[in-house]
Amino acid sequence: MQTIVYVPLDERPCNYRYPQILASMTDMTLKAPEIGMLGRKKTAANTDAIRDWLPGAVSGADALIVSIDMLVHGGIVPSRLHHTDEAVCKERLAVLAELKRDNPQLRIYGFNLITRVPAYSSSEEEPDYYADYGNEIFTYGWLKDKAEQESLDEEETARLESVTAAIPEAVLEDFLTRRKTNSFVNAETMKLVRDGIIDYLIVPLDDNSQYGFSPLEQRKLTLLAEELDISDRVMIYPGADEIGCTLFARAFCEAKGYIPKAFVRYSSVHGPFVAPKYEDRSLGESIKYHLTAAGAVSHDNSAGTDFVLMTNSPPVGQKDMAECSTPYSGRNRAYFSETNPKEFVQAIRHYIREGHMVALADVAVSNGSDLPFMKLVARSGLLHDIAAYAAWNTSGNTFGTVISHAIIESYYRGRGDQSAERLNRSRAYYYFRLIEDWGYQALVRKDVIHNELPKLGASYYELTHVQAEVYAVIQRKLEEFVEQYVQEGCPGRIRIDDVHLPWSRMFEVGFETVLEQV
Repeated sequence: MQTIVYVPLDERPCNYRYPQILASMTDMTLKAPEIGMLGRKKTAANTDAIRDWLPGAVSGADALIVSIDMLVHGGIVPSRLHHTDEAVCKERLAVLAELKRDNPQLRIYGFNLITRVPAYSSSEEEPDYYADYGNEIFTYGWLKDKAEQESLDEEETARLESVTAAIPEAVLEDFLTRRKTNSFVNAETMKLVRDGIIDYLIVPLDDNSQYGFSPLEQRKLTLLAEELDISDRVMIYPGADEIGCTLFARAFCEAKGYIPKAFVRYSSVHGPFVAPKYEDRSLGESIKYHLTAAGAVSHDNSAGTDFVLMTNSPPVGQKDMAECSTPYSGRNRAYFSETNPKEFVQAIRHYIREGHMVALADVAVSNGSDLPFMKLVARSGLLHDIAAYAAWNTSGNTFGTVISHAIIESYYRGRGDQSAERLNRSRAYYYFRLIEDWGYQALVRKDVIHNELPKLGASYYELTHVQAEVYAVIQRKLEEFVEQYVQEGCPGRIRIDDVHLPWSRMFEVGFETVLEQV
C-alpha cells in the first residue's frame, strides 16, 4: 500500500477534504496535518510547525504533495498579505531538499500559485487597501501589460494615467513588493525542479485574465522553465483550489502505471474555442492541461477510452458568460441558439448505453451548476448512471475535480473491482458534488441569502451570531433538494452531516455525505 503525505493550500474542504475523499476510494493512504495546524483564512498557518511535522510524516512514505504557498506563507490568503522577505522564504523552502536527502526515493509533487489580482474592490481575501483600490490595481496591471505586449489607444493611455494617479504610492509599493517576493518563490521552486528535489510542479493561475500581472508572470516563468530545461516537469495553467485533487490523481496514476484515455465531448460547437470567465485561454486548451497534469491523455474519439468527459460548455466566454446566479432570461442570446442541451443529453445516454464510463463537467456558467440543463439530466433518468460530476466556481476548479474522480473510478471499473466499500465512497462523493455544486451553489445559497438571512438579522458575511440557525436552515434546504432531485433511483439513502460554513460566509459550504445501504 502506497502512502502519500499531503500539505494542502488551506483548511477549506476543497483543499483539505476532497483529496482525502479521493484517497478513501483507493488502496492508497493520504496523510495530512491536523486541520488546526493550517490556520484560517487571513490567519496564517504555523509554518514552523508544518516544517517540523513533515520529516516524521514522510518517513517511509512514497510521495509528498505540497502546497508551496502553505509551506512558505501559511496558506492561500496569507500569501497575499505577508511581509516576509526573500531570504526567509528561501529558508522555508529548504526543508524539501532535506526531505529528499533523507528519503531519495520520495517523489515530491509541488504546486505554487501565481498570486491573483481580482478585478473588483474587496478586502475579503486581499490586503485592507484592496477594498478601496482593488479595481484600480487590476486596471493598472492590465494596461501596463497590454502596453508592453501591444499598444494602448488614446482612451486606454488616459485611463492608465488616471488609475496610476488614483493609487497611493505606498499602496502600490506594498502590492508590487509582495508580488516580487512571491515571484521569487516561484522561481526558487522551479530551481528545485531543476535540482531534482521536486519531481513535478504545477503553477496555477488563480483568477487570471488576458492581460495583467498574472499573465506577465506566467510568461516569465514559462521562459524560466525553458531556460532551466524543466518544461517537461512544469505545468502552468488556470486553476487553484482543485490542484490537490489533480496531483493526487497524478500520483495515483504513476503508482499504478495507469495512463487513462479520455474523450472530450462538448455541448456547443463553440465550447472548445471560448475563453471562460476568470481564465486566459480557450476551454479546449485548458481541458488538455488538466488532463495532462492529472496523468491522463486526450483521445481523438470515444472508442477504446477509459472515460468520456461530457463538457456542458458555454457558447460565449469572458464577460458574456453567465454566472450561475444570472436569471435564465438574462443570459446571452447565444445560450439559446449556440448550444443544444437536448442533443447533449441524448449523447450522454448513448455513451452510457454503449458501455462507456461518463463524467460530466458542467461549466456552461460560473460558480455552480447550469440549472435548466441539470433539470433536463434528472428528467432524462440519467442522474444515477453518471460516474463523476463537478460544477463549482471556475472552469478550472471544475475540470480538476471531475477529472481526478473520473481517473480513479475508471481505473477500478476497468479492472472489474466491485468492492462495495470502495464503490459506496465513490458514489457518495458523486452525490456530494451534486448536492454542493447544484444544490448549494446554484439553488440554496441564493435562497438563503435573500429569503432566510434577513429573517435572522444576518447577511452574507455577518452571520456568526446566528450560526447554528443558519447551519440548520442550509441543512434543511439541502435535504429538500436531495428529496426533490436526487434521492429517487439512488442505490441508498443519502444523509447529509456536519453542515458548516468554513470561512463564516455564504460563498463556500462544508458537509459530509453518507450513502446509507438499504
